[in-house]
Amino acid sequence: MTNKNESSRLTQLAAKSFSRRSLLKAGLGGAAVMLAAPGLVRNAFSSSGELNYMGWAGYDFKAVFEAFTGATGIKVNFTEQPDNDTIFAQAKLALQTGAYDVVEPTVDRVMSYDENGLVQAWDESKLKMDNYAPGLADGLAGEMATINGKRLFVPGVWGTEALTFNSDEYKNGEYGKASLADLWDPAFEGKVCVRAHSALAALGRVMDAEGKLPRPFMDGYKDDAAMKEIWDVVLAAALSSKKNIASFWKGENDAQAGFRTNGAVLGLTWDSTGYNMGKEGPFKYIAPKEGAFAWNQGYMLMKNAKNVEQAHAWATYISTPEGSALMATAFAANPVGKGGVDKMDPAVAKFYTDAFPGDATSKLWWWPVQTASFLKLRAEYADKFIAG
Repeated sequence: MTNKNESSRLTQLAAKSFSRRSLLKAGLGGAAVMLAAPGLVRNAFSSSGELNYMGWAGYDFKAVFEAFTGATGIKVNFTEQPDNDTIFAQAKLALQTGAYDVVEPTVDRVMSYDENGLVQAWDESKLKMDNYAPGLADGLAGEMATINGKRLFVPGVWGTEALTFNSDEYKNGEYGKASLADLWDPAFEGKVCVRAHSALAALGRVMDAEGKLPRPFMDGYKDDAAMKEIWDVVLAAALSSKKNIASFWKGENDAQAGFRTNGAVLGLTWDSTGYNMGKEGPFKYIAPKEGAFAWNQGYMLMKNAKNVEQAHAWATYISTPEGSALMATAFAANPVGKGGVDKMDPAVAKFYTDAFPGDATSKLWWWPVQTASFLKLRAEYADKFIAG
């Protein structure tokens, strides 16, 4: 079981045990059997009915939904939400309405879902746990996904949050020079796009490295009193540089709009934003020298799910080479299944290679476990930053 007192230790272990490079290496060569015999896929996941699924807005899931329905006969009823907080809020409402079978948070939120009694355990006998690339369903990720011996979370896709930039205007855009501190550089007044709570965490990490915090930044994830002590200092510093912010984002559509319509030339965004903006102009994506934020996103089974068998069929399909590749393609992120990378668009693979050169993957900073009380406080600080 992972608890809040273990967060710092697990985050430190993550960079050693779980890197994109190791996952891609593990995934090579594993796809052929499933994809060569589509009949086997149908037999393995033979089912019918429907699945009520709440996930992320701003992405085109048509290909993966059609492939899943073709393999299983199950229809997907999809509801999109812009961010983790909205997914969580709607999941709480669904405990009364029964609107959803599966919800899609990131693994750092598992404890808050459990604390609120929203979800039930997956039946691992109905999944294919060996399908997952090493480090995604076992090790650190497995600990974070499991409470009291019950697996509450299975992975669906993983990725990063780093620096998206206009290469014509941001001249530090090479690995080793690009820094989270640049978000607060006066040279970028009115030209920065960020998610409020991520920006505060980024500034906290920078200030921690500079010795400007009253205690280590990671202490804030262990204790609410420590969190307030640290984030009070970080918020004050962020507000003093708020003139840099061109726009705040909460979801993928907002993030792209920050660059496309609000004049941002530098931002702390998901990898998908960097990839998509790169299709439109001189935009690139690079890991900061401090290390990119990293996330592991996947599925939780609602306590009052109506379509439990179909939910297990969905989770299993997304762990296959084909399913994981299709889902990762939709997000412009990384596949969770062994062999999934072999099915990805080479352009996506090149994007990640360029974004994480050298030792960048060893410096990934995985979002720690966050309790319900921490998330409530974090939302309050983010609101203060936006309103201030």
